[in-house]
Amino acid sequence: MKIMIRGLSRLTTEDKVLALLAPYGLVHYFHLVMDPSTKNSKGFGFAFMPNPAQAKAAIKSLNGMEVDGQKIRVKKAEMKPGEQDGNDQ
Repeated sequence: MKIMIRGLSRLTTEDKVLALLAPYGLVHYFHLVMDPSTKNSKGFGFAFMPNPAQAKAAIKSLNGMEVDGQKIRVKKAEMKPGEQDGNDQ
């Protein structure tokens, strides 16, 4: 299941988000979206967890958590037209 994480501090790293997700199960990837001109975080990213039950547990537990001084929002990501959950790596 693809997960969107928003509201991240500009200081939050991919490794930190992976560490937050890891207790809930296998994470295939986390991609922190960066501004191409400034190379700074845009404050959101996408993760993929292959087990939907584990992904839902991560969403439930992490949504609203404070990370690096920011309250994050975690939800199931909307799929792009033609995109399949699990084949978007």
